[in-house]
Amino acid sequence: MSYTPQAIYDTLRAVEALSPLQDDEIRQIAAICSVKTFSARDIVFEEGDTGETANVVLDGVFCLTRFGHTLKQYRQAEMFGEVALLDEHTHTGTIIARSGGALIQLSRKRLEDDAYMPPALRAKIYKTFVQQMSRYLNQGEALYNQMDVLLIQDGGCAPGYNSVTAFLSEYLEKKGHQIFIAASGFRSLVSNRNEDYRCLIYDTRVFRQLDTIRGVIFSPPLRSERGANFRSERFPDFKKEELQKQAAQNIVKRQVKIVIGIGGNGTFAGTRALAARLPESVKVYFIPVTIDSDVYGTSCIGEFTGVEAGADKIHCYMADSRTHQRCYIIEMMGARGGFHALHSCLGAGAHLAVLPGSTYDLKKIAAAINTRRNTVIVVAEGYKRDLRRQTGYNGNAAEFFRDELLQNGLDTRQKVVCEPFSRDIRGAAPNNMDITLAQRMARRLVEMIDAGENHCMPAVQAGKETSIPFDQIRTDNSVECRLAELANRLY
Repeated sequence: MSYTPQAIYDTLRAVEALSPLQDDEIRQIAAICSVKTFSARDIVFEEGDTGETANVVLDGVFCLTRFGHTLKQYRQAEMFGEVALLDEHTHTGTIIARSGGALIQLSRKRLEDDAYMPPALRAKIYKTFVQQMSRYLNQGEALYNQMDVLLIQDGGCAPGYNSVTAFLSEYLEKKGHQIFIAASGFRSLVSNRNEDYRCLIYDTRVFRQLDTIRGVIFSPPLRSERGANFRSERFPDFKKEELQKQAAQNIVKRQVKIVIGIGGNGTFAGTRALAARLPESVKVYFIPVTIDSDVYGTSCIGEFTGVEAGADKIHCYMADSRTHQRCYIIEMMGARGGFHALHSCLGAGAHLAVLPGSTYDLKKIAAAINTRRNTVIVVAEGYKRDLRRQTGYNGNAAEFFRDELLQNGLDTRQKVVCEPFSRDIRGAAPNNMDITLAQRMARRLVEMIDAGENHCMPAVQAGKETSIPFDQIRTDNSVECRLAELANRLY
């Protein structure tokens, strides 16, 4: 289908960003534009592509998609991709033709060529786009000056960080709250620039109104996403009182009403320190997300996926140990209690779990291994950690346990192989149990807010939802002794 010059002019004349230009200037722009037609489901550009073309819808409907969700529809005289005329940043979404249609395209190459575009008009065009970008930025500045609910992800990664963030965004937004999240955990609270925060939007219609503002994120796709998108690789300096005070002051300046920490024992310590320095008018809560279930008194988001992924990994080592007659000693998560190492070992049927508090008869273990053709032992990362540090031992927990066995008579024909800490488990996709737990904890937290509770954590105990005050939360969660006995199949 062909389009007349008049149709192109009329469409450009209706573009809001070009409204400051005179009619003859619009005609000059139309003269250097091209028209490209698209069939249904054709891709205009994909997220991550680098562009150099501004696009104006001449005919049809074009959809902006992210994470498989349609976030916005562009119709006649609506423009997208215009930032490509100002810089070479990659596109933040994918544009697809919903049905057959056409785009008027203005390329940066032609716009910057004096043979096509007079310098004075080019400067005027750039000025209109810069003014539009400035309006977007000004909107963003105002958005982050007054934050209602602030989420903080911090600490080590675990399956379910993003899931519970998505559900909190959904349930709190439905209650009329506006949700923000620190881009890099506690570190962001200290630096406290606008770019240190993001705004989470659950409702598609609201997102379409705000998606031009920096840092606005559509939250539903986070439900099943791996990893933790908004966190720092630990921030040990946050233990300093002066940084905690500074973070608390910044929270008050931004008029935050509710703070929610998300993570494990370290994140809880930071959240509790903040709570002690914030006025009572700021409500502070914590949600446990930790593979090693190191927050006592509740099931923890991430523990179910962690055990499932850990057991699957051990199954692989067991198959290989049978095939090649090897003794695998595998280091797994468990800095204090050893929940992950123990339950992964039990689930896979490995031969021994060595936990941070284990006191096995090493001579018996060595003797038992000597008579076997294959063995798989799981060692928690926290096994004799203090002793290893005191003696300057440079290896990991698995290597330390191997050396202990060698000193106690290990003399086997099996090839002994020590495997290091399995960090890849942190990036496992959250399973249905953890996603369900994330929903329950998010819902329970909203109920706690409505009830006026403060300084507490939602919990699921024996299948029932409850809450635990901060001063009753323990982070020295140990495993049950009789359960640990099941993980010794060597003697």
